[in-house]
Amino acid sequence: MLAKLATIALVAFGLSNAATAQTQTVKIGLTVTATDIGLFVAQKRGYFKDEGLNVDFNVFDSAARMMAPFAAGDLDVSAGAPSAGFFNAVGRGIDMRIVADKVSTPAGRPSQTLVVRKELFDSGKVKTLADLKGLKIANTAPGTAAWGTMYRMLEKGGLKISDVDLVALSFPQQIVALINGAVDAALPAEPMTTEAVSKGYAVKLVTDDEVYPGHQIATIFYSGKFAKERPDAARKFLKAFIRGVRDHNDALDEKGMFQGEKGEAIIAILNEYTSVKDPAFYRGFPLAYCNPDGALNVESIKADYAAFKTAGMIQNDVDPAKAVDTSFLDAVLKELGPYKKK
Repeated sequence: MLAKLATIALVAFGLSNAATAQTQTVKIGLTVTATDIGLFVAQKRGYFKDEGLNVDFNVFDSAARMMAPFAAGDLDVSAGAPSAGFFNAVGRGIDMRIVADKVSTPAGRPSQTLVVRKELFDSGKVKTLADLKGLKIANTAPGTAAWGTMYRMLEKGGLKISDVDLVALSFPQQIVALINGAVDAALPAEPMTTEAVSKGYAVKLVTDDEVYPGHQIATIFYSGKFAKERPDAARKFLKAFIRGVRDHNDALDEKGMFQGEKGEAIIAILNEYTSVKDPAFYRGFPLAYCNPDGALNVESIKADYAAFKTAGMIQNDVDPAKAVDTSFLDAVLKELGPYKKK
């Protein structure tokens, strides 16, 4: 009897060790915005775990600041904007790849909003984009997709980047700077935008989907090491992520507003993972668009690269399209099929 129990214990121990050995850790960098929802859902609902992955979230105050540890191989995955730093790393021969959409801006689904201090708007000093000349504006680090959005906004107002004083701040810091008058305007993402407007700190001037429709503002990146040495884990990660994004899309109406029980469930996840803990908050605005099939707007990526190059931010010429690798996404979509709203 003792021998039988010992055998059972050894078998159980062996199975436990085998399960542990099969679990792979994936380190991801992110900025914790509402558009990280696909990652949050995949984590909360166990989709990463279903794929045998232990995903380690590492938070940064801007996507640009992820580039150094990402290029060094300290991160396997990065969720952020295609930046000048990314293209410069690729130009130096560092293998980093854009593999899927995280957020884009089709008409009616903004990701970022240019806001101005309420007193400036109410006084009539700032009513149009042209009125921004000479003002201090908070944006994320230079050379990001948000910088590309600012480039387009100023261009629409007949201005250049040199016509304003850009201050590099994280999204939460932008709101603090607006409140204390350190900046005149800012380009935050949700949920910070609605927070600033709803509390009377700022007024919306223009949204990014109005100025730059279809902008590929953020993506999922893989390090070359992760893609080459652990391709199975790379495919599984993207599968779990796409499942999370699809759950999010299932919870939205055609305008991007949360609806019904599914909507409330996704809001609860956002409340858990972001700084906003009020369920009513996320019911008040349309969420930015996360493509449920992960499709990328490569032409937008090329346009941002051209803007970075015009501004003198690109050190070595690269073909931005060659930094895109859809092989993992293609494999996932063959397995999951095209998105159908549930």
